[in-house]
Amino acid sequence: MSEPTDEEVVQVAAEAAEGLVRSRFKQSNVRDLDVTVTFEDGVLDVDVYLNAPEGDADAEAVADEAARAAQAAVDELFEDA
Repeated sequence: MSEPTDEEVVQVAAEAAEGLVRSRFKQSNVRDLDVTVTFEDGVLDVDVYLNAPEGDADAEAVADEAARAAQAAVDELFEDA
C-alpha cells in the first residue's frame, strides 16, 4: 500500500478531532468548533478551538485530547500504509 496523501492525512486528522469533541459534548452545546489541520513536509499541525459551556467536560482539556486523537489517527494511518 502506498503512503497516504497529504489530503488524506488532513482529512483523517480532522475527522478524528471532530469525532472526539462530538463524543464529549452534545452538538447543541457546542457554540463553536474550529479544527485546523496542516500537513507539510511530514509535519502534522493540529489546532482545535472549542467554545462549549462548562459542565460535563472541560472544553480546553477536550480540545487538547482532540488534537492528540488526531495525531493518533494519523499515526495509525501511516502504520496501515
